[in-house]
Amino acid sequence: MAAPLADRLRPQTLDDIVGQHHLLDEGKPLRRIIESGVIPNMVFYGPSGVGKTTLASIIARRTERALFKLNGTTASTSDIRSIVDRIDTLEAPNGILLYLDEIQYFNKKQQQTLLEFIENGSITLIASTTENPYFYVYGAILSRSTVFEFKTVEKEDVLLAVKRAFRFLEEEQHRKITVEDGAAEYIATACGGDVRKAMNAAELCVLSGDIAADGSCHVTLEAARELTQRSAMRYDRAGDEHYDILSAFQKSMRGSDPDAAVHYLARLLEAGDLPSACRRLMVCACEDVGLAYPQIIPIVKAAVDIALQVGLPEARIPLADAVVLVCLAPKSNSAYCAIDAAIADIRAGKTGPIPRQLQNKHYDGEDNPHKGQFYKYPHDFPNHWTEQQYLPDVLKDTVYYRFGDNKTERAYESYWNKIKK
Repeated sequence: MAAPLADRLRPQTLDDIVGQHHLLDEGKPLRRIIESGVIPNMVFYGPSGVGKTTLASIIARRTERALFKLNGTTASTSDIRSIVDRIDTLEAPNGILLYLDEIQYFNKKQQQTLLEFIENGSITLIASTTENPYFYVYGAILSRSTVFEFKTVEKEDVLLAVKRAFRFLEEEQHRKITVEDGAAEYIATACGGDVRKAMNAAELCVLSGDIAADGSCHVTLEAARELTQRSAMRYDRAGDEHYDILSAFQKSMRGSDPDAAVHYLARLLEAGDLPSACRRLMVCACEDVGLAYPQIIPIVKAAVDIALQVGLPEARIPLADAVVLVCLAPKSNSAYCAIDAAIADIRAGKTGPIPRQLQNKHYDGEDNPHKGQFYKYPHDFPNHWTEQQYLPDVLKDTVYYRFGDNKTERAYESYWNKIKK
């Protein structure tokens, strides 16, 4: 079975790798380390298909080390020990470079086994992960490694790889391949910065291309669209990308940018993550709009109820209405700040006894020299308000809530200043 095009055409030199200019351009840190020939233990962090495995292979060749690859989803501790047993053998005369893909799936015990061998220099470790290594990689390994973050490859760089793929296939198949205007550009854009996915999409386009009488192949824009549809979506409900999209979604609503908010809503819905979209939308309505437009809370709740009842794809309509409304509404986080400040005091132990007039008892023991509830019923007073202490003595006169600078809360402030004088 033929290997995928991305493997057959894997770059052989640093200059062949597309993207990662911040790491591999002339004079950049990682390139200088590689060119020095002294390779430290490293962790490559970034999305899939951006060159992590390719770079590890190039490093192994440049340093003439034996390259062994393991995947954290399937490898075991015995696999690690089997590789270490080959040190100083004919298989690895210049040392071993272990490339461990998806290290986040190694448990703590497995990572500790690795630590034993990278600490004594038996092996050089290059670990890769699509998740934040500071959350998923054992601290002792991180302290002995240098973390390099790989970025999503820009479409201009992906386009170079796509064009190279078509040229390679033309030579490999010994026939002319013509590509309709816009097809290569579409693949480069639609694959979301994943070079491997883009190159394999190019191969699929050729395999399904229109074959002319002379044997030449014509790749159409329509075929590119069909074979790369939805492939730009990077999404894992348990991974960083999930939380990054949710964060961007809520921050765009908070920042009153309807275009960005609708974009991130679309990404969530295209991934089928309706519950997360609904939850963040309701949170944002309460946290970021709040008392500036309190009527928005039941409105958003109604839109979410409709969305959950009708399901996708129709759910996109009420959710889009609600998202745009949240973006355009005035903003206030005054109540959010008030409750957080109150919780902070509770956690700091600032509670104290509830004032006597607020307690739920209407009798006193013989030991109480000041018998009586002393509660003032506000509705018995003008404007349904009278002054009395509600907070415990330890928190008397503490201010948690401060009026926001929006029209609604300013009206409340004016009213209560008049009443309370």
